[in-house]
Amino acid sequence: MKQGHLSEYFTGVAVKRLSAVEASGNQHEFNGVGDLKRIFGEATGELHFPTRFIYLDDSGDDSTVADGLMTWYDARARHPTRSEYRLYFTDTAVSARAAAGDQLIIGRHPNGSVLVIVARDGSTVAGQLRWLFGVNDLADAGFEVRDDLDEERDRIAFASRLILEQIGVEIAAPADTHLEDMLQKFDGRFPTTRAFSQYARSSIPDVHPKDGADTALVAWMEREEMLFRILERHLIADRIARGFGDHHMVADGFAHSFNVDVDSFIAFSLSVQNRRKSRVGYAFENHLESLFANSRIHYARTAITENRSRPDFLFPGTNEYADPGFNPERLTVLGVKSTCKDRWRQVLAEAERIKNKHLLTLETAISTQQTDEMRAKKLQLVLPRPLHQTFSPAQQSWLMDVQGFIELVRQRQARPAG
Repeated sequence: MKQGHLSEYFTGVAVKRLSAVEASGNQHEFNGVGDLKRIFGEATGELHFPTRFIYLDDSGDDSTVADGLMTWYDARARHPTRSEYRLYFTDTAVSARAAAGDQLIIGRHPNGSVLVIVARDGSTVAGQLRWLFGVNDLADAGFEVRDDLDEERDRIAFASRLILEQIGVEIAAPADTHLEDMLQKFDGRFPTTRAFSQYARSSIPDVHPKDGADTALVAWMEREEMLFRILERHLIADRIARGFGDHHMVADGFAHSFNVDVDSFIAFSLSVQNRRKSRVGYAFENHLESLFANSRIHYARTAITENRSRPDFLFPGTNEYADPGFNPERLTVLGVKSTCKDRWRQVLAEAERIKNKHLLTLETAISTQQTDEMRAKKLQLVLPRPLHQTFSPAQQSWLMDVQGFIELVRQRQARPAG
């Protein structure tokens, strides 16, 4: 197991497409499981594994999670020469949603528990999971198994962490680098998102936009992610240590808690989750703003357009957009979403004067169906160059990188007025 690699979270994964028989749930078993001995080992009797089942599609709000059991056993254990391995699963709300052709992923955690993910056929999340675990396009029969998840290609980068969080894997916080400096600078609390992004950039002074906007953006996002996890772990641990109720010592020397404040605990837990959800988007916009400022292009952040829409970035700015005499071909609008899901369509209505819009995201391996629809709606997808490799060759020929977008805006702003 290597720290910072997938092997830190999985001892092995297996991927296949569900057959009609498996999806029906009648047999409660997966077929073609012989290769899973590389993950579950030899069965001596029945081996039971606590399992979390997850169903995912691209809606973002329509996932299903259930807990159950998986049983690994040899149906011919008493036969002197033959084995017939089987993997039995219990009925859950996830198995009820599974359909033929959906992608099945079985992953075993180092603690022995199992994660089973069913991803809708053709969905973006299905492609992301194949990319994450380094598997190829799948046939209908048999598993593709990987039990070597500590190779260099399995190093967990920012895009990998986004996908792991989506499937409920809690990423371990890195070593406490910069912790003392952050506690002193920010007075032992979380600063504003803008201040934290500035601190992240300043902590890696050798990274500069002049060396490439795409490289800088990815490096800044990686650094802020690392620093956030370090500070968050410390502040959460400190808050938990202080407790959520009144305490007093009794004569036997043991601490007893009275009047436990459940509401305060719930509020604290919700604040942690909300901060995690919102911070990535703010960090993304903050670092982009720094790139645009360094590139000396004019922009407005969260400007107001028709119907009080607020596009993330408008170039050159609000006054130019509001001027009916300003050439619309010199205008550019950019939506910024760390993950797209179905929310990318919101960008289409944010600036009516601009027919061809742009969307910058960190979402990997977006499905061909979605990118085809974006092209049809005149929405150009922009991603940091290192993430282009997660898309098909045909998609990559259409994608734009961050440096290319900046050059486009610069050219438009350099055009003569009129």
